[in-house]
Amino acid sequence: MSKMQVSLMLAVCLIALSAVGQGQGKQKPGLWEETVTMSMGGASAPQLPPGVQLPPGMQMPQIPPQTMQVCVTQAMIDKYGGPYSRPSKGNCTMTNVVMTPTGMTANMVCTGQMNATGTVQTTFVDANTTKTTVHLTGTMQTGSTTSPFDMTTQSTSTYEGPDCGSVKPLAMPASQ
Repeated sequence: MSKMQVSLMLAVCLIALSAVGQGQGKQKPGLWEETVTMSMGGASAPQLPPGVQLPPGMQMPQIPPQTMQVCVTQAMIDKYGGPYSRPSKGNCTMTNVVMTPTGMTANMVCTGQMNATGTVQTTFVDANTTKTTVHLTGTMQTGSTTSPFDMTTQSTSTYEGPDCGSVKPLAMPASQ
């Protein structure tokens, strides 16, 4: 191998490493603003009373997006790559977590009021932005009624700064 080929290989490796270090996969601890959009199917989705039909062209209302501030710790970044919010109605466990320079994927199992399985996929858009999709299917307990559901949440998180102020860190889900 010539000196020129070795130099070219080293240059390509250095460029690749600097690209990773300058953005994707380098999310920061601190305050993030997260906007979450949820869509549901199954019995937990909004239902019309029996015999009632929507006029042609009209659709059921969608669940409006929710925006919140979340405090992300270094431990969360080390484990999941960035902001991560877990469903509030279940005791959820992450398995098969795979981190790459451009994102994270995992499986999720939830038990309790919500019994579900699903997937999590996060993309590191840049050092200040992540996009996450969580898809869960299962059942939800409401009082004495158990209803099937199919839920997809999509979130975009944007870094606000290193100081979380009064915002408490999110609880990390258990992982196996």
